Amino acid sequence: MYGWVGDVLGARAGVFEDAALTAFELAFSEDGTRVRRSLGASWGTRFEAVAPVREFSWHKDGRGFAGWYYSATVRDHVGYESWLERDRLILLDRDPRVAAIGSQPFWLHWNDGTRKRRHAPDYFVRLSDGRARVVDVRAEDEVDEATGEAFAATHEACRAVGWEFEWVGRPEPVFMANVRWLSRYRRARCGRPTAVAERLLEVFREPMGLWDGAGLVGERLQVLPVLFHLLWSGALGTDLVGRLMETDSLVWTEGSGWAA
Repeated sequence: MYGWVGDVLGARAGVFEDAALTAFELAFSEDGTRVRRSLGASWGTRFEAVAPVREFSWHKDGRGFAGWYYSATVRDHVGYESWLERDRLILLDRDPRVAAIGSQPFWLHWNDGTRKRRHAPDYFVRLSDGRARVVDVRAEDEVDEATGEAFAATHEACRAVGWEFEWVGRPEPVFMANVRWLSRYRRARCGRPTAVAERLLEVFREPMGLWDGAGLVGERLQVLPVLFHLLWSGALGTDLVGRLMETDSLVWTEGSGWAA
C-alpha cells in the first residue's frame, strides 16, 4: 500500500469483522436486473462475469478517457475509464495467474457512521486457482481522503469474504511501454505458425539479440510477430525494465537456465 492509505487500512482493520457481512451491501446486475444484497448473501456471485454497474463514457471536458480493451484472457472487451486503468488491464491480461477480469463489477454500499457511502471498484479478477481479487487503480497523488476511506472500506469488505484487495498506481514507465508494445501481439493468432514458434524457442536457448535471432528463423516480417507473442506470453524472456526494447535486446528462452 502507499503512504497514509496503508495506515488507514491498518488502523481500521477488524472494525467490522463478522459484522461486515451485513454492514456492507453489494449492488450489481443479475440477469439484466439490478439487485442489492448484503455482502454475506452475494459474495458467491461470479463478479468476473457480471455487466459493469455504470457506463464507460468519454466527455470532451472530462479528466478520464474511457474505452474498451480486448482481453486475450477473457476473449472479450473489458471497459476502462482512464489510461491508467487501461495499462492495468494490459498487465492483468498478461498475468498467467489471471483467469477472468470484470470491470466495475458492483457498487459497494456502507455507512461510515456519519453518512451513507458507496464505491465501485475498478476490477474484479478471478485467479486460476479460484481465488478472487478486487483491484482499484489510482495514482498516489490523486488519492484524497475520501478515496482513501473508500479503499479502506473495500479492503475490509474483501477481507470479510476472503477476497484479496489491491490498490495499484502508476506502473514503472519503461516496463509499461515495453508491455504495451507486446500487447499488440497478445492474440493467439500471432503465435502461429507453430513451427516458427518452436524454432524461435530452439534458437534462443542460447541468448542472443532479438534481430539476429529472428533472422536465423526466417523472413523477419513473418517471424517477428511470433517472437513478440512469445515475449508477451513469457515463453521468451528479455529485459523489459532496464530500457526500451531494441533490435539488439538480448532474448532468451525461459526455462533454459539463463536469465538477465
